[in-house]
Amino acid sequence: MGVRKPGQVIGWVALSVLFPGVAHLRAGWRRTGASVLAVYLSGVAVVITVAALAGADLAGRLIGRLGLLAVMSGTLGVAWFVLVVHSYVVLRPGRLSAPGQLISGALTGVLAVGSALPFGLTAHYAAVSQRTIDGLFRNSGEMPTGEPFGGRDRVNILLLGGDLAGNRVGVRTDSINVASVDVRTGHTVMFGLPRNLEGVRFPEGSPMYNQFPFGFRLPSGPDGSREDLLFSVWEYADQHPEVFGGRTGMGPATLKETVGEILGLRVDWYTLVNIGGFAKIIDAIGGLELTVDRNVVYGRRNEGLIPAGTRRLTGEQALWFARSRTFSDDYARMKRQKCVFAALLAQAEPATVLTHFTEIAGATEGLLETDIPGPMLEHLVPLAAKAKKAGVTSVQFVPPMISTASPDWTLIRNTAARALTGGGGASSSSPKAPKLAEGCAPVAP
Repeated sequence: MGVRKPGQVIGWVALSVLFPGVAHLRAGWRRTGASVLAVYLSGVAVVITVAALAGADLAGRLIGRLGLLAVMSGTLGVAWFVLVVHSYVVLRPGRLSAPGQLISGALTGVLAVGSALPFGLTAHYAAVSQRTIDGLFRNSGEMPTGEPFGGRDRVNILLLGGDLAGNRVGVRTDSINVASVDVRTGHTVMFGLPRNLEGVRFPEGSPMYNQFPFGFRLPSGPDGSREDLLFSVWEYADQHPEVFGGRTGMGPATLKETVGEILGLRVDWYTLVNIGGFAKIIDAIGGLELTVDRNVVYGRRNEGLIPAGTRRLTGEQALWFARSRTFSDDYARMKRQKCVFAALLAQAEPATVLTHFTEIAGATEGLLETDIPGPMLEHLVPLAAKAKKAGVTSVQFVPPMISTASPDWTLIRNTAARALTGGGGASSSSPKAPKLAEGCAPVAP
């Protein structure tokens, strides 16, 4: 059965884009058309059922199979292109007039390319994501045997923010937090420790304990500066392999042990985010809009100024805004950093991310260092979805709660234990209405 009008040909080809096989049925290729349509409808039903039942678990599984997803999407894109073209051919467009053949052929080409394009983009994004993840987790640790979380009730991840600029020696952790996540419910307790804690204690029997049995103490610098604070534990361990029997690169493991000793927890993994790397991401999404509540001065000679008010900051400006200590203290700086992170999360809309996906992926180079095993992402992604719904309890160990010069270690441990068991000493925040840090406010997109 032929179709004799260009509009009819294009109509059936367009319908076959949404329901593959219908053009073949119309053209009399009943067995082929029925088979293609049945396979397509079955596939759609399976995808919908799996997505509905799996939820966040599906996202976790896909994270570990991005390479396969890229290949499958690319293959489906080619198949869809061929199918649309063949749908046009079986309708016997040779019966149309010359202008009709030209118009219908051109429109079929547009439909074929348009139908294949989403699969091609998915394949591209999956391939770029796979390369990005491989780069971020190239130095990750080993996957635990047995259950993904070892049968434990909670998983504890050390979240660090540091400045890894090329002109600085070593790693100094300016932001130190621990996220303790209930594996069953997803409820998270976030512990924040000030970078300038003095007299830090180390686990008994550890190399650092043997070196500093009465706490981390070093001579002050000529200008009275201190290099024996919590933020410099990683750097000290890296620069003194003799303390560890000649072993190098002991900074991350030492800081994990140290923070675990302070809080009375076992820290499973760490993630170090290069604060400087966020400038590239901010530029990739076109800047960051903030409402700054007061003038922020920055620069080696106080030559820079971010005036108060609502404005769009470039990546470099946002970085200076987050890092500046001029006319402020570490706590104000910590608040501004949290505000920048919150604004970035709020304004990185899906449409913006997709539009600048390749640039954002490229900007992540050098952004993250972690010992989380890559395969653990399959389990951590669903856990993160649980955590987002369950909410966060925040515990900040800052003055006046504690003295950074002479911390009450027993108070810190007892407060952490009460927070984990649902006791007092903590403030809860809903993920739907997060508290904004002082110093600025993210402007809603």
